[in-house]
Amino acid sequence: MSLSQIKVPATYIRGGTSKGVFFNLNDLPAAAQNPGSVRDELLLRVIGSPDPYGKQTDGMGGATSSTSKTVIVSKSARPDHDIDYLFGQVSIDQAFVDWSGNCGNLSAAVGGFAINQGLLDPDKVPDHGIAEVRIFQANINKTIVAHIPIANGEVIELGNFELDGVTFPAAEVKLDFLDPADDGDGAMFPTGNLIDTLSVPDIGSFQATFINAGIPTIFLNASDLGFTGTELQADINSNTQLLDTFETLRAHGAVAMGLIKDPAEASGRQHTPKIAIVAPPADYVASSGKAIEKSDIDLLVRALSMGKLHHAMMGTAAVAIGAAAAVPGTLVNLAAGGGDRTSVRFGHPSGTLRVGAEASYQEGGWTVLKASMSRSARTLMEGWVRVPPLS
Repeated sequence: MSLSQIKVPATYIRGGTSKGVFFNLNDLPAAAQNPGSVRDELLLRVIGSPDPYGKQTDGMGGATSSTSKTVIVSKSARPDHDIDYLFGQVSIDQAFVDWSGNCGNLSAAVGGFAINQGLLDPDKVPDHGIAEVRIFQANINKTIVAHIPIANGEVIELGNFELDGVTFPAAEVKLDFLDPADDGDGAMFPTGNLIDTLSVPDIGSFQATFINAGIPTIFLNASDLGFTGTELQADINSNTQLLDTFETLRAHGAVAMGLIKDPAEASGRQHTPKIAIVAPPADYVASSGKAIEKSDIDLLVRALSMGKLHHAMMGTAAVAIGAAAAVPGTLVNLAAGGGDRTSVRFGHPSGTLRVGAEASYQEGGWTVLKASMSRSARTLMEGWVRVPPLS
C-alpha cells in the first residue's frame, strides 16, 4: 500500500448559505471521472465521511448538511448550455453520496467557478457587465441561468448584497431556475392534489402539500405538529425524539410522493425529499439576534435537511416554496394569506428570503415556467485537496 497521498485540484467555495468542494471534471483522477464507487470513495474521503463522531475532522466537511457538499463541473456538449453541474450531498455518518437532487445555494457559485476555470467560451464573458451562464443541472436534468457580475473580464465576488444566514456582504448573483417542476407523470404535484392527508402509524394524520419543484418537498402546517413556525435550530435539533418523528414523517411522505416504495428506503435517500413546516407571519428573533417583524414577511417556513433543521433555507427548497406559494390552495399559499402570487418573502431561522415564481394551469395541471432568487458566492480557498490512494 502506498503511503503517499494523491493531490486533486479543488476549490472551496461558499455559495448562498452553503459551502462545498468544487472540482473541474477533467481534474479528477481518471477512475473518478465517471459515476461509480471510485468517485463516491473520493468524495467521501475529501469531505471526511463516514465519521461516527459526526465532526468530519479528517476532511473538508463542516459536520452539517450545509457544509458536507461536493460539486463537479464540466464544459457542456448539450445545445443551449454552457456547462454541466453535478451535485453530491455527502452523508456525514454513513458511507454514501446522495445524487438525487440539486443544491440551490451552491448553484450560485457554479457560474463563477466555471468562468474562473476557463470552461465558458470567452465571447460569453464581457469585459464589464453580466455574464449569463446557462447551466445544465445534471442531477435533475434542469436548466439554471446564473447572472454573474464581471469587471475587467473577471468574476466579481465582493459587493454590498446582504444575504440572511451569511455574515458578510458580497456581490449579488441572480439565479433563474427554468421549468423547475418535475417532468414525471405526477408533474409538479405528484399525487395530483394540492393538499393530501399524510397518515403515519403511531404519529397521526396531517394535511400535507407534496410538490416536485426545485426539489421534492413535503409541506406541513406547523400548528398541526405543535409548532409556531418561529423555531430556531436549538429548539428542534437538540431533541432526538423530535428529529426521529420528522424523519418518520419524511419517509412516509416520500412513499406518498412515489419516490420510494417502503419507508425503510428513506435512510438511503437523505437528500430528498425535504420536509418543511409553514405558518402565517409572526414576530420573532432570528438566530443572529435580528428582529423579524411579521409585517415584513408573508409567511414562516422551517425546513429540515439531512435530518436536522436548516440554519437558514436550502435554495432548492426556496424554489419549492415560491412555486407552492404561486398556486392558490396549497398549504404554503394559504399560510401566506391565499390568492394569486408571483413572489413571496418568507421568514426562516436566519432571517428572510424573497423568491419569485409565476404559476399557470395548463393541460390539466399546474406548471411554473421560472423561479428566481438572488444569492451570493465567494471563493474561500483554491489549490489541491489531498486524500489517501483510492482503492
